[in-house]
Amino acid sequence: MKLKTPNLFASMLLLAIVVTSCKQQKKENTEAAEEVAVEVEQTKITLEKLDGSPAYADAVLQLDEPSNTSIAEGGEVNFSFTVNNYELGAQTEGPNAERLANSGKGQHIHFILNNQPYSAHYEPAFAKEVPSGVHHLVAFLSRSYHESVKNENSVVVKKLEIGPNATDSLGLDMEAPTLIYSRPKGTYKGKDTENLLLDFFVLNTTLSEDGNKVKATVNGEEFMITEWAPHVVKGLPMGEVTIELELVDSEGNLIPGPFNTVTRTVTLAE
Repeated sequence: MKLKTPNLFASMLLLAIVVTSCKQQKKENTEAAEEVAVEVEQTKITLEKLDGSPAYADAVLQLDEPSNTSIAEGGEVNFSFTVNNYELGAQTEGPNAERLANSGKGQHIHFILNNQPYSAHYEPAFAKEVPSGVHHLVAFLSRSYHESVKNENSVVVKKLEIGPNATDSLGLDMEAPTLIYSRPKGTYKGKDTENLLLDFFVLNTTLSEDGNKVKATVNGEEFMITEWAPHVVKGLPMGEVTIELELVDSEGNLIPGPFNTVTRTVTLAE
């Protein structure tokens, strides 16, 4: 019995070393797998140009009311538009109505004051509460899946002076290069979380490889957009998603302007 004890002790010691080594190796493998998972999570977001939408190159949006953009006092303001070569309330034809979050109410107007989130209007006439002050209106035609119609006649840009002694706290030069945010917006659920439309309007400038660009930052991932076109964001996690858009020059510097950097948060739900 005395001769077997050292061998038993040695065996037990060896077994303990093997078990500890296995645990350490398993821990290292787990940590490595977690690092890979984190890396995949951080790099899986993609941005690609959206194709396949009807152009509506001859669509026209005109503001009829208010005819005078100087209004005596704040409150309810009646807006009326004329729409030509474009049908409000119709479903936009093509594959993107199935691919993207689509409004069952059809094509509409995106109405934006001071680069705040738009309101969608499916009729050409409606009323809005507008407080006293100077407000910058941008309104444009939108497809049923919220992609803007991008031509020089599909957009209305106006400065509204409402109330006595209205002052412009924003100091926007409406002739300068300006970025207007449109999509994504709100909460997306189910299938609609797979493809998010990233869309915006640019005024008084063009985008190009060698000129002005839009830098999009989505959950920390940066993308440089060199063409004024709609894009699709894929690979987003559930929960809150943060989107920042910046209008930058050829060297990547922010172009001055109160609307040229904007950050929005949307939510993706199961």
